[in-house]
Amino acid sequence: MKRIGITLGDPNSISPEIIIKSLNFLDLPQDKITLLGNKNIFDFYEKELNLSLEKNYNLIDIPYNTEDIKIGYETEASGEFAFRAIVEACNLAVNSEIDAIVTAPVSKNAMKMAGHNYSGQTEILEQYLAQKNQKAEMLFICDKFSVLLLTRHISLKDVAQNIRKDIIIEKVQKLVTSLQIQLGLQNPKIGICALNPHASENGMFGDEEINEIIPAVKQLQAQGINIEGPFPADSLFTTCLNNDCKYDSYIAMYHDQGLIPIKLLERERCVNTTIGLNVLRTSPAHGTAFDIAGKNLANESSMIKAIELAIK
Repeated sequence: MKRIGITLGDPNSISPEIIIKSLNFLDLPQDKITLLGNKNIFDFYEKELNLSLEKNYNLIDIPYNTEDIKIGYETEASGEFAFRAIVEACNLAVNSEIDAIVTAPVSKNAMKMAGHNYSGQTEILEQYLAQKNQKAEMLFICDKFSVLLLTRHISLKDVAQNIRKDIIIEKVQKLVTSLQIQLGLQNPKIGICALNPHASENGMFGDEEINEIIPAVKQLQAQGINIEGPFPADSLFTTCLNNDCKYDSYIAMYHDQGLIPIKLLERERCVNTTIGLNVLRTSPAHGTAFDIAGKNLANESSMIKAIELAIK
């Protein structure tokens, strides 16, 4: 079994709760799990929620005072803690002390309050793990299909200028390699979304399909990659209804185009995966859920899937 490092995430969120629930459910070997967290936080939630880890997993203690725990709130202290946990996990991975990283949800705003201005955990991982011009990509892996985001955390008004032939080709090639190595799909079938409504109707609603997406698809097909499209996004994802996906993986042009269908169809069985780096990272496909933090209401299903995928 691989050695997994699990970051505790934001201590004011549901992250500690779903970690405890997931590890108790999975009952993994103690020597294969390293927690990047803090004993004070685990002790606090044991008293608050009557939840405790059933095994004595290795814990790398990142300083945090119990009085700094403010359930349901974004704070500078929680943002600093969450950031330091991710960086420590990266250090362990670089030093070959762990084989994969599982990250619990964090608040980007809390990290910004602590002076760490990143658009997400993917970007932090890229900074600390990338080698030789590697670029991290965000791939959501579900039971029935996966979705690659061509663009991630950027303003919607900036999406079109980032839809370029060279970017599409590079990211699809990276996706195929990942699907082959990590999921064992030797010839994955890929469907790609259009950017514009109705796939632009031959240029009536934009020219990104004609100038960038279609030429990229043709070049990828010439390389032997099994890709089709671009298709209107409002119809492409309907091929995943009734438990029968037409494609192994889908490529969305922007964040919400890919995540809305995922969260409608596979929310509790989907995992946010970082590919393109030497170290695999997985994470639940949901956020901090501050509104239910500290209430013992959090569903740990996606976190369980994240840990299982990292092990796989």
